Amino acid sequence: MTYRAGFACFVGRPNAGKSTLMNAIIGQKIAITSNKPQTTRHIIRGVLHRPEAQLVLVDTPGLHRPRTLLGERLNDLVRQTWSEVDAIGLCIPADEEIGRGDRFITGELAELKASVIAVVTKADLVDKKRLAEQLIAVSELGEFAEVVPVSAVSGYQVETLIDVMTGYLPESPQLYPDDMLTDEPEQVLIAELIREAALEGVRDELPHSIAVVVEEMMREGGLTKIYADVYVERQSQKAIVIGAKASRLKEVGTRSRQAIEGLIGGKVYLDLHVRVAKDWQRDPKQLRKLGF
Repeated sequence: MTYRAGFACFVGRPNAGKSTLMNAIIGQKIAITSNKPQTTRHIIRGVLHRPEAQLVLVDTPGLHRPRTLLGERLNDLVRQTWSEVDAIGLCIPADEEIGRGDRFITGELAELKASVIAVVTKADLVDKKRLAEQLIAVSELGEFAEVVPVSAVSGYQVETLIDVMTGYLPESPQLYPDDMLTDEPEQVLIAELIREAALEGVRDELPHSIAVVVEEMMREGGLTKIYADVYVERQSQKAIVIGAKASRLKEVGTRSRQAIEGLIGGKVYLDLHVRVAKDWQRDPKQLRKLGF
């Protein structure tokens, strides 16, 4: 039996269901999911172990037309990732018309050496007839190795997609140890969980203005103490994140603390502060400080 191992990533316009699909494949939450577009900023690798293969998933931000320095850096990151993987799943939702963004990304992918698999996501949201029409429309969009419909929510065809993707990996020995699910440092994952909680229910103007840095993390007996700063770009945004009588910040703290306890498997004390870093998305020095 040939053992295969390699890297794969999901791409698509923002909100095409990439992170949700990745979480469904790895079987636990490693990429943050939110209904706000462009919430993924870090390349998070998830490792799927199979007896005959190891699929290492790389998560990329959505490719978009950049309006800030952060946007440009994210796009560069995306293209660099694409050039380094063996298989790419292009995610196109079943419940939306194929648009300019999908065509743009398909064109960008056509020049790569990786096998491109078209993944029609959110199949649970449409009936059979609409799904069949979308599959035909997608297959006419470009030269794909295969076209696979899936639903990360219901689990429909997720296993099939894994089989298809691992089939395009090169023959290779195992790349990561058996017990490893992600190589992302714990503090980055914790910062992402806090950011996800901070984005929840926030009005649309905030998604890209929030960054989180875990300043300090120490274990004392059975308790992990985490001190983290939530950065926004303006004073008015700080007020939104904190909420009336700090009610929102408390909620963010509770929600993210529970998620972090799930991640590290132990009790957590979380100390959150909201700070203003004026227009950080446009400032190279601040971007570096915040880890971009």
